[in-house]
Amino acid sequence: MKLLVICLSILSCSLTLVAPVYARAVEAQTEEISAPPRFDFADVRRRAQELAHQAYNDHASPLPPALEKLTYDQYRDIRFLPEKSLWYEDKLPFLMRFFHRGFLFQKQVLIDVIDNGVVQSVPYQTSLFDYGKTKLPKDLPADLGFAGFQLFYPLSSEQRFDEFAVFLGASYFRAVGRGQWYGLSARGLAIDTGLPNGEEFPYFREFWVKKPEKDETSLTLYALLDSPSVSGAYRFILQPGLNTTIEVKASLFFRKQVEKLGLAPLTSMYFHGENTERFMDDFRPEVHDSDGLLIASGSGEWLWRPLINPQGLRIHSFSDNNPRGFGLMQRDRDFNNYQDLEAFYHLRPGVWVEPLNDWGEGRIELVEIPTDAERNDNIVAFWVPKQAIEADQEYSLSYRLNFVADDAEFHPGGRTAATRVGGAGTDKLDSSRRKFVLDFVGKKLNQYPADTAVQGIISASTGTVTPAIVQKNQMTGGWRLFFEFTPEPNKAAELRVFLKSGYDVLTETWSYQWDPNQ
Repeated sequence: MKLLVICLSILSCSLTLVAPVYARAVEAQTEEISAPPRFDFADVRRRAQELAHQAYNDHASPLPPALEKLTYDQYRDIRFLPEKSLWYEDKLPFLMRFFHRGFLFQKQVLIDVIDNGVVQSVPYQTSLFDYGKTKLPKDLPADLGFAGFQLFYPLSSEQRFDEFAVFLGASYFRAVGRGQWYGLSARGLAIDTGLPNGEEFPYFREFWVKKPEKDETSLTLYALLDSPSVSGAYRFILQPGLNTTIEVKASLFFRKQVEKLGLAPLTSMYFHGENTERFMDDFRPEVHDSDGLLIASGSGEWLWRPLINPQGLRIHSFSDNNPRGFGLMQRDRDFNNYQDLEAFYHLRPGVWVEPLNDWGEGRIELVEIPTDAERNDNIVAFWVPKQAIEADQEYSLSYRLNFVADDAEFHPGGRTAATRVGGAGTDKLDSSRRKFVLDFVGKKLNQYPADTAVQGIISASTGTVTPAIVQKNQMTGGWRLFFEFTPEPNKAAELRVFLKSGYDVLTETWSYQWDPNQ
């Protein structure tokens, strides 16, 4: 027993002597091993939060008059040298090129690269560009910076890099998938769009691009957004492919109350199409980047709203709770309906917005603006939360943008393929009445034989409609519905149509506003 006590005593003494030595060794080791550097969304969010507590300052870097006064053709003559592309020498799957400041793109955009957690800025250099015939001063500021950037990836072939995304101008960005041509744009944020007091345009003032690994198929960007009303932190994960996707995560911090906040905004162009009722002096049958707004409501209803080029501003609201998605689509893919060998409108992508968290109550808003030319984007769609956004408030959301050639993968049922409008009557056309001819197609819908009892359900908020006539369309494989509408004098009408067979709803709901002044 005494021997055991002595042994325990010796062991205790030994531990007492060893503990301080071990502690010093651990302390020394901790000092030698520091945490690896990192930069991620939390860093950008912290910057945005700090920025929101400061008075707005656009931090504009003065633009030399020669750049400020560039014409469109002079600006286009300034081209980035391909061999100067970022990561060109590294043989990575992505390349990055930069846009020069000037013409309409006058704000300075700072661009940084994250390499193994270390942030390094990309300096402006005149040696990066070929200025062509554009004559500029030789003493351009060393800190001139860039206006934006474009991204490349082997979309079609491993031997060739294709441009698949561009971030340029305010908070605008756009992308394409394989075989697509640039069309509509997405935006980081829309503020007061369509209001009489004018729209506020936030802009991405700084980007951080994570350097990709050799085998990566996606690219991660972070961005800092700023405007008089709000600052925001964004993360973009770009996945180029057949249908390119961009996953967006955002945290917004408000300096002041915003009257109308437009989230996940899309901007497009609709000049004229098959449903245009007034004469357009154009050799092309149709000219548009998108031909309709598609909505998948939280209740499960699918709705299609054909676009128009109105003669006056039109704003439409579609109330919803936790929408499943919405998007501006280009459904008409037949070149013969456009006849444009330069614009290739039949290859323009649609963009589907897919919420990745609960958005709550609010509305999808569609803004249609008159335009007399295809150069003007005149269509905007976005989500407006019901809850008012106050000063010093944070708002977070996440969603995925899908740049698609066909929305059938999102839409399970019959879809509207065409909307045509003309005078009604048989012996003599009557312009006071309107005939609507709608074509519906779909993989399942097309399988119904011609003798199937398919019924058209029509409603009109004003005026009167004739019973629907529905027939199999042997040319498309789908079904055609037509009806006549007699409007009330000087009154607009909301029209809704869908097809059903028995208790089964076969198609989305076609929704249209007919306005005598449009």
